[in-house]
Amino acid sequence: MLPGDILGVTVYNAHSESFEFKQGPVFTNFLLADEINRATPKTQSALLEAMSDRQVTTDGQAWPLPDPFMVIATQNPVEHHGTYPLPESQLDRFLMRIRIGYPGVEAEREIVRNSSSRPAEAGVEPVLNAEELLSIQQLAETIRVDDALVDYMLAIVARTRQHEALTLGVSPRGAQALYRACQALALVEGRTWVLPDDIKRLVVPIFAHRVVINSRASLTQRSTETAERILQDVLSLVDVPL
Repeated sequence: MLPGDILGVTVYNAHSESFEFKQGPVFTNFLLADEINRATPKTQSALLEAMSDRQVTTDGQAWPLPDPFMVIATQNPVEHHGTYPLPESQLDRFLMRIRIGYPGVEAEREIVRNSSSRPAEAGVEPVLNAEELLSIQQLAETIRVDDALVDYMLAIVARTRQHEALTLGVSPRGAQALYRACQALALVEGRTWVLPDDIKRLVVPIFAHRVVINSRASLTQRSTETAERILQDVLSLVDVPL
């Protein structure tokens, strides 16, 4: 797969005697990148501008992406053959990383019973449209975050940059992601304000893929587990605002 397979390509139209841009699959509301780390680094980098600026630039022309736009990706363990670790710049553009794990017994039983040859989309019904999703996003921005909680977030971020086991701490983009995610969590739980517990719950999924552990710390455990452990340690070192 090449970058053009994601972004699109410019082709010559013999009838109009002009070049035309053929949009790629990135021009959608929800882009699912299955096993994203099987793509080469050059192909992975094709998503950087799309995820950051919500646009694609080809041949000197910028093409805006639909709104809303979201990238959801799955990733194989980096130990598998034929995978390429995602660069820090791309990981920083993902809001959060969640471990899926194996399904529970009841869920797996349902998967086995419902397996059939019918199309996967059969029986799937939309729960909201694009306009409703945009209105929810705008509503999340109105959730109140006290200045003391913002200072708490920034203190956690600063600790990641000072921790002896981390080569690279959380970036300003990561701090922004934690702020937005806390607003969204409060909205989902029916509150108009953010609590310190919201921050504690989201630090690991928001920050674990953004920090880079040093070589000494990575020798003891897998990098993912080590990052999560270090972040829990960071949380214990920062005082919670009263």
